[in-house]
Amino acid sequence: MKLATVAYDATDHAAVVLEDGQRLVLLDRAGYVLPANTAPLLRSVLDVIEGGDRAREAIDRVLADPPEAAVVDMAHVRWRSPLPNPPQIRDFGGFMDHFRNARARIEGVPVHSVELSRVQQERPLYYIANRLAIAGHENEVRWPAYSTVRDYELEFACVLGRGGTDIPRERAAEHIFGYTIFNDFTARDTQREEMATGLGLSKSKDFTDANVLGPWIVTADELSDPYRLSMVARINGTEVSRGTSADMDHTFADMIAFASTSTRLYPGEVLCSGTVPTGCGIEHGRFLEPGDTVELEVSDIGVLRNTVVTA
Repeated sequence: MKLATVAYDATDHAAVVLEDGQRLVLLDRAGYVLPANTAPLLRSVLDVIEGGDRAREAIDRVLADPPEAAVVDMAHVRWRSPLPNPPQIRDFGGFMDHFRNARARIEGVPVHSVELSRVQQERPLYYIANRLAIAGHENEVRWPAYSTVRDYELEFACVLGRGGTDIPRERAAEHIFGYTIFNDFTARDTQREEMATGLGLSKSKDFTDANVLGPWIVTADELSDPYRLSMVARINGTEVSRGTSADMDHTFADMIAFASTSTRLYPGEVLCSGTVPTGCGIEHGRFLEPGDTVELEVSDIGVLRNTVVTA
């Protein structure tokens, strides 16, 4: 199942993408066919996630015979982030070769000579992204005026369906609701200045629309193996990056176990993979210009498309 959030008739709706790929069912508009105590489970994608099995059963009932008033054509909606207000976003460094490639490019040395720290290689380290700076598929990304080095980052993410504390790695998969694509837009010139202070990331990743999720969430039962996905980025239709989730050094199970250590995680939280090797401009020298359209495609999930414009 593909779950999305779309704007239709000036209202945001949780929706299911039908198998023809051209139509959606607006779940709140279909809720009247359900018992009164069930319909609230379908008001938003987060409600669906938190509703667990009861929400899934309600959706199955709706999809068995969707009311005509609830079915709309894709051409008539505007895409939002599938989770417009996620409880949390953690962006991990899941691919070590991304860091090696970037360091080699910046320092002008061979990739094989780059040594990463033991801690980085042993732990799935992450930073907390701005969960309120969210955009969706086909949204324009307004680039901040303080930056001129505009970069995309090709990632995908898992969305938690269950929370918990100190989640064992071997049980982590049970907590995953589904998967989506993530574009971690980054102001590289600002990032370079910030990293030099030793204080970490700030405005290089914290600006309006910096975090793009979408186009929808594919439920975990639809992906036979999340670690066998091809990942491709295109700028204005030209391929610039290609990788595979098979190259992840830290899996989502590693990330869930690590992040939940002495910390409670909640349904709807987004855990991002980090950038696939070659998956950003800093690794190969092709950055974005105003007006460029960047597409991120992850097999079995979909295509996430955005155009960069000046603020």
